[in-house]
Amino acid sequence: MKKILALVIALVMVLCAASALADGIKVGIINLDPSESGYRQANVKDLNETFTAENGYDATFVTAPTADKQLEAAKTFITDGVKYILVSAAETTGWDEVLQEAKDAGIGVFLFDRLIECPEDLFVAAVVSDMPKEGETAVAWLEAQNLPEYKILHIQGQLGSAAQLGRSGALADKIAADDKWTLVREGTGGDSWDPEEARKIAQAAIDAGEDFNVVYAENDGMAEGVMKALEAAGKTFGVNGDIIIMGFDCNKYALRYLKEGKWNYDGQCSPFQAAAIDEMIKKLEAGETIEGGIIYNEEKGFDAKTITDEDIEKYGLGD
Repeated sequence: MKKILALVIALVMVLCAASALADGIKVGIINLDPSESGYRQANVKDLNETFTAENGYDATFVTAPTADKQLEAAKTFITDGVKYILVSAAETTGWDEVLQEAKDAGIGVFLFDRLIECPEDLFVAAVVSDMPKEGETAVAWLEAQNLPEYKILHIQGQLGSAAQLGRSGALADKIAADDKWTLVREGTGGDSWDPEEARKIAQAAIDAGEDFNVVYAENDGMAEGVMKALEAAGKTFGVNGDIIIMGFDCNKYALRYLKEGKWNYDGQCSPFQAAAIDEMIKKLEAGETIEGGIIYNEEKGFDAKTITDEDIEKYGLGD
């Protein structure tokens, strides 16, 4: 009888363990629209391949391109009682109340891709790109080109996003500090960083007869949109042209443009944060402590004159 009872208890324990494993760690992941860029597609793919049932998670993924929809999704996750919320914020502000609600409910919040302006005790950790450094690296490269004057067409990303603020900030500071640097025209590709909107901004500048010798576009898609307008207008650009083209994100097609001499510079923005967050969650689940805080991806800037095929294969996103 005792042997039978022991077997029953062991079976119950196995079934309970299997049930817990099947249920997985309940995680809610809020991301931006993958159609936004090759960067975002790679970021979504990285998260989808990491936070799986096979890897011990019960993950719900929400695509929310605007701040109001993201906040709504976060509140739903809090109500649903997830254990962790992961978020790539559309805007850097307005999160304090929801993050405090999550903390009060015992939910751990991880930021990925970009920071939020809030007290650091409202999130467990942030695995992000250093957007201001991306801007500083790009502007330093541009300054090193030693142009007699800098007449800049600036195509911004989603206004208020960490990527836009970081990439715009360094350029704005340099323009304000140096009389040789002039902002000819500035516009935005909007919430979707739309290449067609970028093309229209460039076309408007061309139609108005505005003279610019630098295109500073805050992602690769918008840089490509501007390139189409330049091509249609018969403008020369790239290494042997009259106009410098700069992009961000390091899609493979963009790095190939550099290698071909069509573009001049591309700033890296690494989309791979899932493994670091997965490791931290697993440690927390095992009762361990983690350092947390803000963890920055290590990123580069690439020059058309020095980029290699190996760089394209190693750092390029997409096909």
